[in-house]
Amino acid sequence: MIELTKAQARMFILAKQGLLGSYRFSGKEGAYAYVRQAGCIQYDPVDVCGKNAELTLQSRVKGFKKTMLAELLYEDRLLVDYADKELSIWPAEDWPYFAPYRDRSRELGATFAGLAELEEEALAYIRANGPVSGDTLPIDGEIFWHSSMHWSGNWHKKSKAARSVLEQLYTDGTLVIHHKSGSRKFYDLAERHLEKTLLTAPFPCEDDRELQCWRVLRRIGAVGLLWDKSSPALLGIGINAEERKVVLSALESRGAIRSARVEEIRPQFYYHAEDEPLMQAVLAGTLDAKARMEFLAPLDPLMWDKALVAALWDFRYSWEIYTPADKRNYGYYTLPVLWGCDFIGRIEAVADRKSATLRVKNIWLEPDVRQTKRLQLSLDRALRRFAGVNDCTTVELCEQIKFGRNQQT
Repeated sequence: MIELTKAQARMFILAKQGLLGSYRFSGKEGAYAYVRQAGCIQYDPVDVCGKNAELTLQSRVKGFKKTMLAELLYEDRLLVDYADKELSIWPAEDWPYFAPYRDRSRELGATFAGLAELEEEALAYIRANGPVSGDTLPIDGEIFWHSSMHWSGNWHKKSKAARSVLEQLYTDGTLVIHHKSGSRKFYDLAERHLEKTLLTAPFPCEDDRELQCWRVLRRIGAVGLLWDKSSPALLGIGINAEERKVVLSALESRGAIRSARVEEIRPQFYYHAEDEPLMQAVLAGTLDAKARMEFLAPLDPLMWDKALVAALWDFRYSWEIYTPADKRNYGYYTLPVLWGCDFIGRIEAVADRKSATLRVKNIWLEPDVRQTKRLQLSLDRALRRFAGVNDCTTVELCEQIKFGRNQQT
């Protein structure tokens, strides 16, 4: 079993994720390649300085533009919006693996009185008129319904009928998202946008255990080095501690993953066997470790398991968007700041698109970070690049900005 220092573990994870050294991912092809590597990236509609999926890609993909993700989703149809790790974006080629999820959705949909008739009405309208949203589908009234996308019990709630029937057909796999206008989703028939061979492909796994293995392997690849511990990185798979150990053992026995120990951390870690050359480069000290400064998404794959980040980096981050203002330690929408192999702090920035200005409200540095000229130059470059991603031509450091200190314990 490989023995790693924390520094080596950090370097391996960052290099695997494309956050260290020269950019491994570039342009639209690079954006697609990264999503394939990660398996999925989380979607969130809040747009303060870019949506979460866009923020995830801009930190790894050289020359990334938001239009690239929209094209991959709604023109090239190489990616789809769907459930995985909560609401996510993942490669369309993985569609057959989510057959059990769609089957479960249809089973749950059958429990709602009157929904089947509304589905027929909605589908007839879409076939005749094309993509619709909950606001443009001419179905009035409300029904008792709850989305299986976030199913949390055998209970129904009253909701707008048009929106409900579209969401049900979407989770069933009958509809896909045609495009989005802001946070509003427009739906169309899946058969119009996904290949028939994909829609009719058989379920690739022999049983539920095999599916768990596929999904766990996928999440290990997203993080890079994942521990044998209850982890938010495995959210959505529905796996308990006993099942996790069985799956990890099965993956290791078939040679899909390898194990490692990290100093001072008790749980065992696992990484993809195909990443062995990268691991050996880390151990030999020959890895391209050129430092870059990147601003990470709140729901970035690197931040999925905050306990793991705390254990390896001694960096404690929480997304305070749902925290009452008077109880926040930092800001409404702060992003972790990564510089080389280290988390150096947090940034709060707002894209004012009317004036094409990126307004930096606050920067908080970690206690041991020194404000050097090198840091300032790296920050200036990162801010200019980040402004460009947000279609801003100017960066404004607000008068009240101050380099604070981490007050969390």
